[in-house]
Amino acid sequence: MTEAVRRKPYSVVLLDEVEKAHPDVLELFFQVFDKGVLDDGEGREINFRNTVIILTSNTGTDRIMQWCLNTEQKPTPDDIVEGLRDELNQVFKPAFLGRLTIVPYYPVQDAILERIVGLKLERIRKRFERNHQAVLRYDEALIKAIASRCTEVDSGARNIDNILSKTLMPELAQRVLERMAQDKPIQSLTIDLGSDGNFAYTLT
Repeated sequence: MTEAVRRKPYSVVLLDEVEKAHPDVLELFFQVFDKGVLDDGEGREINFRNTVIILTSNTGTDRIMQWCLNTEQKPTPDDIVEGLRDELNQVFKPAFLGRLTIVPYYPVQDAILERIVGLKLERIRKRFERNHQAVLRYDEALIKAIASRCTEVDSGARNIDNILSKTLMPELAQRVLERMAQDKPIQSLTIDLGSDGNFAYTLT
């Protein structure tokens, strides 16, 4: 990390799921937060003053989900921070939390999940049509079905990439390869949901 910041001091450093980090690792950042510098393995002082550091954590996500079940009476961000204070103090040292600005995020709503799925499917569609000069079709039901599988607290929207890259795209590629092996042209490919809930592919 220090080498990356040394080369590009105007950077954004993202530390994901920071609650899993060893306490000794987190203490290294006290120097960054207090002085804006961090010594690397060779004793060089690396300037972090122009670096934005973002830390994410799943701490308290179950509570936030419960508090936000009533979409008409969501707690304010300040209320969430105060409500999570005890739980955060059990995971992180108060001295560490005191150096951070805590920004709680509301759970991703179904409509937003569907929008994300739609954007990612659109990228796949454009790439497919560019590579194969054929039409790729899908409907709103497919978007909703994928989004419905991404409501877990821990994975949430990140599961969209999982579904697309590990299931839909490999299966799509397999169907295309089978068609090419038969020496048949591809004019269009439609992705639907089968009766078993799995993806179904129709090529013409």
